[in-house]
Amino acid sequence: MNKGGDWIEVSLRVDGESAEAVAEVLGRFGHQGVSIERDDIPPDTWDEGDAPPAEDLVLRAYFPADDSFDQKKNELETALGHMRLMYPMPRPVYQPVRADNWAEAWKAHYKPIRIGLRLVIRPLWTEVELAADDIEIALDPGMAFGTGTHPSTQLCLEALEDLVQPGQMVLDLGSGSGVLSIAAAKLGAGPILALDNDPIAVAATRANAEANGVAGKIAAEQGSLECVRGSARRFDLVAVNILARIIIEMTEAGLGEIPRPGGVAIFSGIIDSQADDVEAALRRAGLRDFVRRQRGDWILIEARRPSE
Repeated sequence: MNKGGDWIEVSLRVDGESAEAVAEVLGRFGHQGVSIERDDIPPDTWDEGDAPPAEDLVLRAYFPADDSFDQKKNELETALGHMRLMYPMPRPVYQPVRADNWAEAWKAHYKPIRIGLRLVIRPLWTEVELAADDIEIALDPGMAFGTGTHPSTQLCLEALEDLVQPGQMVLDLGSGSGVLSIAAAKLGAGPILALDNDPIAVAATRANAEANGVAGKIAAEQGSLECVRGSARRFDLVAVNILARIIIEMTEAGLGEIPRPGGVAIFSGIIDSQADDVEAALRRAGLRDFVRRQRGDWILIEARRPSE
């Protein structure tokens, strides 16, 4: 391939079931994160209400076009080859991008989107017209996960719109860009603790919270379950948008104790074939009253901790 640009854009079109796993692989090798977008709905129709589940998603990542590229490409192709045994997917497409354009290239594919009844997610660098009761969330996720385009994130946002009550204490476990924390804050919750193992995600959450005028409600910290498990802090609402296997691991490490008695927790990032296993693990952790939400192949499980 002619590496005529200073960066290489790598893109793949995948289905909803494999998107999260493929994005994780791309994120190991790419720079400045991975964009996940749908292109089956024209941008000028974003405000016509809830969009149907995406059948296909386009993932994009960017690599420096330097001497390390060939090795990274080989490693990426090997990793995707292993995944291809589980998920059918096309070969990635490689395209050179000039240095003065690469940082903005993925932004061209990130469009405003309406989720639920009132939530509007827009890129920080665009403007949109809002209805009187709309709740706007402006994001620049940077290298952190969470643009609002992935079905697992959309399920969480819809659940928050239904569940959040004014003044609730909320835990956003695996906060990424901070989109769920910001949504909870704008829906009236607070205080909110946003935890993520990645310092880049912590910085993104803080910056996005400031841009949305809710920094005073959100404490973004580096860490995970262990930060709250040994403390007396319990939460009215807990949001966990990660991966099924990590949720199951967390249930074995005390996740069920984090909601207060009578509190609610939402778990997303779950493919429909994994939902029964996750629900069984949550039940073993002491959670009950399960409700499922589904978008395409993705499942969100809502659960409650029984009142004591």
